[in-house]
This record gives sequence, C-alpha cells and structure tokens, in this order.
Amino acid sequence: MSQSTTLPAIPPSSAQGKAVTLQFSDNTLLPLLLGDHDRHLVRIEQALGVRLSCRGNRVAISGESSRVDAAQATLEALWRRLERGESVGRPEVEAAMRMAEVDTDPRLPLPDLPAIRTRRGVVGPRSPGQAAYIDALASHEMVFGIGPAGTGKTYLAVAQAVAMLQAGKVDRIVLSRPAVEAGERLGFLPGDMKEKVDPYLRPLYDALHDMLPSEQVIRRLANGEIEVAPLAFMRGRTLAHCYAILDEAQNTTPVQMKMWLTRMGEGTRMVVTGDLTQVDLPAGTRSGLRDALDTLEGIQGIRVVRLGSRDVVRHPLVARIVDAYDQRAAAEGDKRREARRRGESEATGK
Repeated sequence: MSQSTTLPAIPPSSAQGKAVTLQFSDNTLLPLLLGDHDRHLVRIEQALGVRLSCRGNRVAISGESSRVDAAQATLEALWRRLERGESVGRPEVEAAMRMAEVDTDPRLPLPDLPAIRTRRGVVGPRSPGQAAYIDALASHEMVFGIGPAGTGKTYLAVAQAVAMLQAGKVDRIVLSRPAVEAGERLGFLPGDMKEKVDPYLRPLYDALHDMLPSEQVIRRLANGEIEVAPLAFMRGRTLAHCYAILDEAQNTTPVQMKMWLTRMGEGTRMVVTGDLTQVDLPAGTRSGLRDALDTLEGIQGIRVVRLGSRDVVRHPLVARIVDAYDQRAAAEGDKRREARRRGESEATGK
C-alpha cells in the first residue's frame, strides 16, 4: 500500500524553524496530491505560511515549527484520501488545512474523526467545529447547532437523519422551518399554500437530494417517510420514532420554539439549527432560539454546538465576510456601552 514517510529533517534556518521531507511511494497518486501546476501546494503555502518544494516523489516543507506540522498533517490527510480512492480538490485541501490547524481541538485526532455514513457515501467533517457537531449528532438525543451561514449546520443534520433512516434506527424524517416573511408577504406570492411555502423549504429539499437519489426522495416524500413542512403545521402533533430537524430556528418566537421542542416523542432525535446574527423577526420580538439557549443550555441530554467563521466551508470569502460583520457588530456594541457609561457618569455627576 502506498504511504508517506518522514525523512530526516533538513537543518532549520532559525531556532524556531523546522524542515521535514515527506516521501510518497505511489507516483501515480502524487500528481493528484500536488494539483494541476502544483496549485494545491501553492494554496497550502499561502494559507499556512510555509515553503513547499517537490522533487521526484518527495515534498520538502520548511518554516515555523507549528506551521510545518500543520502543513505535514494536511498533506498526509490528503494522501490518505487518495489512497482510499477519494478525490482531492480545492474544497478538500481547504478542509484538510482547517482540520490541521495548530489550535485544533486535541480531543479530535485526525485519524479518529467522526463521520456520517450514508449509502450515498461518507460525509466527514471539514473543520474542528464540524467534527464536534457530528460527534454530538451521533451521541445526543437533542442538539442545537448554532453558527453563521456556510458552516454545514443543516447539511450535516440532514446527513445524520438520512443515515439513521437507512439504518432503520428511525422510521421517518421530519424537516421544518418557520415561514418568516423576509421582505415578501406570503399572501402576495402566487400559487396555493404549498407553492407559497415551498421556497422557504427549498434548502431542506436540496440537502435531501444530495444525500439520496432523486427517485428515493420522491418516493419517501410520497409515502410519508420524509416530511418537509412549515413549523406551523407541527402544532398539536407528537413526533415519535423520527429524526426531526428545525432549521432557521432564530426566526421562531419563544412560544413557537417551546411548541416544537415539546413535540418530541419516544425514540425521536431532534436537531435545532440557526444563526443568531440573521434574525428576520419584527423589531422587538425575542428570538425563540435565543430564549431556548438561555433556558435549556446545560440541561442533561441536550448538547449545544457553536460553529464560527473558522467552520465556514463555502467559498473562503464567506468566512472573511462573516468575520467583517462580526467585527462591525462588536465595534458598534462597544460604542453603545461607552455611550451608556458616559450617560451614567454624567447623570451621577449631576
């Protein structure tokens, strides 16, 4: 079997520097690791701040010690993918680098990362936060996945639901979203009620089609094994022996959230996902997701996983956009606190 080995280190250029050389024994896989015109190596150099050079079947890495370790872990993880017959492209390179970052949770060693296995393939984590989330989905009956767009909150929850349905661990999947009017009013949209609410539920359908062949999605929707419906349709029901996912939960009210959480019946797994920075409720209305976290976090059997910009697995620009908005929000919060402090000081002085 092809494998990579660490050869004796090249003498470091500084006290804190480090250099290693990896040797890869399968020359047919090596071009896939390097990428067209070595583009994968170039990306790793840019992102991790190391120097990479390839000669024959060897790749030399030099730079600051912790960054060299991260680059080595990245290349070895990508090589293992190739040995398993899996593809390596830009998304896989980005994911491997995120998983190999120096401050990755030490409880999650790369070879032992959790994964979701469906008949369509294995869905693995692409960031430390996603690894923690997948672990929570497998081990807890109720999970809250909180984080910005692009962190895989809904996608991974649907993958776990499909895996459990295919394994016979649940009888059906229930996917729901609040149909919140974000700029358009339902009454003015064309079509009957299903046609009005389907656009709000489209991301859930998209995730299902990624996990299952289209004919299976259609068949399972028709026979009730999979149900996709607005949150309002859940009132008065008991969800037993199913995998229930509430998406975009930041747009629920506290009453709606309590209603959803109390639908949980025997043999049911429940996942609630949302982004507290994208609340579309009317001004002054408290988010049911925020209310639930304040009330329930820490209760035995409930796991809350918070994902951040480091866990964004869409285009790299998305992570930077999320960071920019977070920084602006933090700065505005600091200004408001300073203004309140000054006002209180002036009032006290008077």
